[in-house]
Amino acid sequence: MSRKAAVVALTALAPISWGSTYFVTTEFLPPDRPLFTGLMRALPAGLALLALTRKLPQGAWWWKSAVLGALNIGAFFPLLFLAAYRLPGGVAAVVGSVGPLFVVGLAALFLGEKPTVKTLLTAVTAAFGVSLVVLKAGAAFDLIGVGAGLLSSLSMSAGVVFTKRWGRPEGVGALALTGWQLTAGGLVILPIAFLIEGAPPALTGTNLAGYAYLAFGNTAISYFLWFRGIERLSASSATLLGPLSPITAAVIGWAALGQALGPVQVLGMVIAFGATLAGQLNPRAAKTAEAAEATKTAKATKSTKAAEAAKEPFSTTERNGQEVSMDLEVSAVRR
Repeated sequence: MSRKAAVVALTALAPISWGSTYFVTTEFLPPDRPLFTGLMRALPAGLALLALTRKLPQGAWWWKSAVLGALNIGAFFPLLFLAAYRLPGGVAAVVGSVGPLFVVGLAALFLGEKPTVKTLLTAVTAAFGVSLVVLKAGAAFDLIGVGAGLLSSLSMSAGVVFTKRWGRPEGVGALALTGWQLTAGGLVILPIAFLIEGAPPALTGTNLAGYAYLAFGNTAISYFLWFRGIERLSASSATLLGPLSPITAAVIGWAALGQALGPVQVLGMVIAFGATLAGQLNPRAAKTAEAAEATKTAKATKSTKAAEAAKEPFSTTERNGQEVSMDLEVSAVRR
């Protein structure tokens, strides 16, 4: 397996994990608590990663982490759950599937990633495939729900692009950066959840198990893999892995909840999955990402060598020459 294929496979685990969110929410969590659920997904995971990494932002990364946390978590989660509660699941998924198109436009504006016809067609094809999988006949449309769905997709798309643009500070791993964003996003949700939904509900053991899975498996680990993938892939390649989420949700619904999968849904899965694969087969983007990674590695190596050289006031030859000279002087004194 090539290096890029391994990165794609690990990054894909994030949207696949997110595909289980609907099942866990409906089967394990208390109803009608979207903001509290978003809070329980983000804040415990963020605080756990902060405790694990023992690193806090420095300088400009305080506000950058706050912005990224708001885009990827703090605004995204409430808007996503608002769309989910006001729209049928299929409509919400289709609205969310336009995210790759937002990323293409924002990446062109902020990253200089020139959109290609292939990328645009792939994004549209993926959205069409998702619509076949999840959209039901006679589905109702709610303007507030559609608006919330579009804004949630735009928020996360902007988060993807700015995560790619800013990278991460030197000496800070992707795990620490994930913790910063989840904590910042959770703190954004915290006052909103208590103002709108009031005090937390009484929780059963089943509820706690569901929240534990969402916080650590579905959020902490998945967002770590997601942000790590964004760093190594082009923005459009990463976001075109998104259709794996509704595909996974449909498969879980069929396997665990007995939901029917007809020929149209299966065809939609094939189309969406094919578009996802096509989104990773972009030689130009791959070369650009590899070149950027090589440049970053070269700079890090050069910086390390410079730091080592700064610690040594003399080169090896100079030091040896000095030591020989000192030996001669000592011998002369003894004579």
